[in-house]
Amino acid sequence: MEETISLQDLFKTLKKNIGIIALTTILAITIAGAVSFLFLTPIYENSTQILVNQEQTEASQLTNQNIQTDLQLINTYSVIIKSPAILDQVIEQMNLDMSAEALTQKITVNTAENSQVVNVVVRDEDPAQAVEIANTTAEVFENDVRELMNVDNVSILSPAVLKENPSPVEPNPILNMAIAAVVGLMLGVGIAFLREYLDTSMKTEQDIEDILGVPLLGVISPIKEKAELETTTSNRRKAAELNG
Repeated sequence: MEETISLQDLFKTLKKNIGIIALTTILAITIAGAVSFLFLTPIYENSTQILVNQEQTEASQLTNQNIQTDLQLINTYSVIIKSPAILDQVIEQMNLDMSAEALTQKITVNTAENSQVVNVVVRDEDPAQAVEIANTTAEVFENDVRELMNVDNVSILSPAVLKENPSPVEPNPILNMAIAAVVGLMLGVGIAFLREYLDTSMKTEQDIEDILGVPLLGVISPIKEKAELETTTSNRRKAAELNG
């Protein structure tokens, strides 16, 4: 029985404060949408693929041992790609107004498991610059790794290409607004229950019985306002005059 009453009170509180809940939800969605579309800078992403593969000769065949060697080298290559030795040259060739540390934050190097392909992913506010940084980094690495590691097993598999209508990867307005809707809904529900908890006034006969724990003996009818009484008296007089 108590659970039923508690559940009824829960829905009653939500129903009574539905306006506040709806308002906070709509407000949160509006703010998230405005910030996403008007204030956050779009970030574009592009990538270049680098193939790590042992050079084959007439006397040699591609073996599992060579593949394992390449896979082990990939971890080393991932560090070299983002090293100042490579990025300083990229900055110089592109005349970028940033440090190697700042450029490092724009570049991510990753590989699929047991794959000989290295992905150089670049994020930038300018989609064309993201493409150029990715390609220049791959080219500089391909040229310098021969001297640095004394190997010739790196080649550019797929250069970055600027799409006709690139779409930003950040921000995601729809996702931001969906998250804001959930947060706004939770905030509205929280405010509703907080108001109910802080409101200690007794508004109904049931509230009196619940709080005092005694049965209600009687109810005083609401007293009409003076203006209402005068209006009623005046209307009665006019009716009496017409009937007379």
